[in-house]
Amino acid sequence: MNWMLLLKSLHVLSAIVAVGSNLTYAVWSARGSIDEAHLGFALRGVKFIDDRIANPAYGVLLVTGLLMAVIYFSITLTWILIGLTGFILVAALAVAVYTPTLTRQIKALDTDGASSPAYKALANRAQAVGMFMVVVVIGIVFVMVFKPLA
Repeated sequence: MNWMLLLKSLHVLSAIVAVGSNLTYAVWSARGSIDEAHLGFALRGVKFIDDRIANPAYGVLLVTGLLMAVIYFSITLTWILIGLTGFILVAALAVAVYTPTLTRQIKALDTDGASSPAYKALANRAQAVGMFMVVVVIGIVFVMVFKPLA
């Protein structure tokens, strides 16, 4: 059995699931914003996908990537270090900023409504952090695929 192909397949599949899931958050938010009655459902949908699909896929992505880096490449290659640095940055932002903001955003919606200043501030923060994280993730994908600094 070719373990490298298996690891690479799991790595790419987990990247597709994780990044693809993240890219749907804007759609969920936009659709939920059309009717305030559906906004809570949409935000809870984002939270569910983030907690149960995207984040576990990012975990598989990290493990398979580290295994390939250590066994088949070198952990000190520039493109791997850039990818790991970006991954750590996105993970730190997710844990420290995005997830708590989303949780508070849902709570503010439930207690104060979508027109409240608290909700709007949290929605803007979640959107800005989410957009930044997507840009970083797309950069990581570019570096991992094209290895421009190999």
